[in-house]
Amino acid sequence: PIQSVMFHPTRPIMFICTSSHVYLYDLQRQCLVKKLFNGGQSMRCMSAHAGGDNIIVGGSDGKLAWFDMDLSNMPYKVMASHTSAIKGVAFHKKYPLFASVSDDATVHVFYGKVHLDLNQNALIVPLKILRSHAPYDCEGVLDCVFHPTQPWLFSAGADKSIVMYCDEI
Repeated sequence: PIQSVMFHPTRPIMFICTSSHVYLYDLQRQCLVKKLFNGGQSMRCMSAHAGGDNIIVGGSDGKLAWFDMDLSNMPYKVMASHTSAIKGVAFHKKYPLFASVSDDATVHVFYGKVHLDLNQNALIVPLKILRSHAPYDCEGVLDCVFHPTQPWLFSAGADKSIVMYCDEI
């Protein structure tokens, strides 16, 4: 089943995330461009970097996979960051930040620098684990989104709360 769908930020490409693959379709040529595979882990959600050549995918096993589509159709890096299913992931459009949220009621914030030099791999550094939501009915944090211009992160929890995280850069 389809888990998530989104468009490439700059090109006419659509990403379709199923539980086993991420498919990239060229909308102009109407054909499959690439198929990303996560090594058998079940995928639930995804987000694309502003440049469009890197995506993050959250899995039902609590693992976060970073795909660099210029390198391979397999993940560049897999991080076992959460103890429960990842429900949402997001890149910031302006700052080198990304986040993941999970049923373990935590929000993980990362530094993720994509270099313009294609010979350098992305730099990924965990920054902070935020615990502002309470688990409710076996669910934790449901989704997250960054403000488009400010370094602010919003998360929505199963506990019926929306939390804004902000810090000076």
